Amino acid sequence: MGTKRTHTTLSLYWKCQILGWGTVSLLWLYIALVRDQFALTHALINYVLDVTICIGLTHAYRAIALRANWNQLEIKGLIKRVLPSILVLAVLFMLIMNLKTSAYIYLVNQNNTFIENLSVWNPVLITGLRHMAIWVLAYHAYHFYVKEVNTAKANAQLSVIAKQSQLDNLSAQLNPHFLFNSLNSIKSLIIENPSIARRAIDLLSDLLRSSLYEKEHMTLSIAEELALVKDYVELEQLRFEERLHINFTIDPNLKKYKIPPLSIQLLVENAIKHGVDKQLEGGTIHIVIQELDGYVAITVKNPGTISVGGPKGLGLKNLKERLLLQYDGRAKFTIEPTTEHEVVATLMIPTEKTWEPIQH
Repeated sequence: MGTKRTHTTLSLYWKCQILGWGTVSLLWLYIALVRDQFALTHALINYVLDVTICIGLTHAYRAIALRANWNQLEIKGLIKRVLPSILVLAVLFMLIMNLKTSAYIYLVNQNNTFIENLSVWNPVLITGLRHMAIWVLAYHAYHFYVKEVNTAKANAQLSVIAKQSQLDNLSAQLNPHFLFNSLNSIKSLIIENPSIARRAIDLLSDLLRSSLYEKEHMTLSIAEELALVKDYVELEQLRFEERLHINFTIDPNLKKYKIPPLSIQLLVENAIKHGVDKQLEGGTIHIVIQELDGYVAITVKNPGTISVGGPKGLGLKNLKERLLLQYDGRAKFTIEPTTEHEVVATLMIPTEKTWEPIQH
C-alpha cells in the first residue's frame, strides 16, 4: 500500500511538472516566434529547453527539500529556508536562461556579443523570481495540505481506537469473574465488617464510574491514572487479602504529566491476572515512575513468567496501537522477564518540550 501510494504521488508530481511548465513555456514560445522572429524549429527547440531547465531546477529543489525534511517543518522554520531558496533558484534561472539565449545567438546568428548578452539579467531575474516563488509556495502548500489531512485521519483513527480501548478495558473489568468475585467478597463482609463492605461498594462504584464517564479525553494525568489504579488494587485486595501487595515509587514532579488513559491500570491488571493470581503465595507488584533519558519511564514488576510466544491479549495490542498513533512512534512499550520468576512491563512516554501528544 505504501509503495502504491508513493508511485501514485510521484506520477502526479511528474504530470504537474510537465503540464505546468509546458503551459508556462508556451508564452515564451509565442514570444520567440512573434517578437524575436525565431524559425519554427529553433523556437520548438528553445521551448523544450525552457521546459527542461524549469523542471530541472524545481526538481533539484524538491530533492533537497525531501532530503532535509523541510516538509515536516513548522511555518516559521519553513519560511527561513524557502525565501533564500527562491532567490537562489531565480538567480540560477537567470544565469541558465541567459546562457542558453547567448549560445543560441552566437551559434545561429554568429553574433560575437556572447558576454554582453549574458549581462541582460533584470527582466529574466524578475521572471525567475515570479515563477520560482509560485512553484515553491504551491509545492509546500500541497504538502502542508497532505500533512493536515493525514493528521486528521490519524486523529480520527486514534479516537476510534481509544473508544474501543475504553470498551475493551471496561469489558475486562466487568467480566463475570471480576464482578462475581467482587460481589461475593462484599457479600461476605456485610455481616462480618459492614464498614469495609461499604468501602468496597464505594470502590466498585468509583471504578465503574471512572471507566464509564471519565475517559472522554485522549490523555489524563498520571495522578488521575494512579487514583484509578489504587481503587482497582484495593478492590482486588478484598479477594486476594494478604496474597496481594503493591509498592509505589513515584517521582512527584511527573504526576501532572499526561498519559493515555487506562495504560497503567491495564499493566497492573495484567500483572495481577497473569502474575500474582498464579502464585500460591501471591506476591508484590512494584510500580516505578521516573524520568529517564527524555522519557517518562513507567515500569510494572510482578512475580510470574511469560508464556511461550510472548504476552498476548487484546488490551496489550490495543495499548501498542494507541501509543503508535498518539505519539507518532516515539513512545515505547515492552514486556519481558527479568529473572525466571519476575516479569517487567515498561512504558516509555516522550517528554520533549517540543513534542505534544495528539489531542482529541
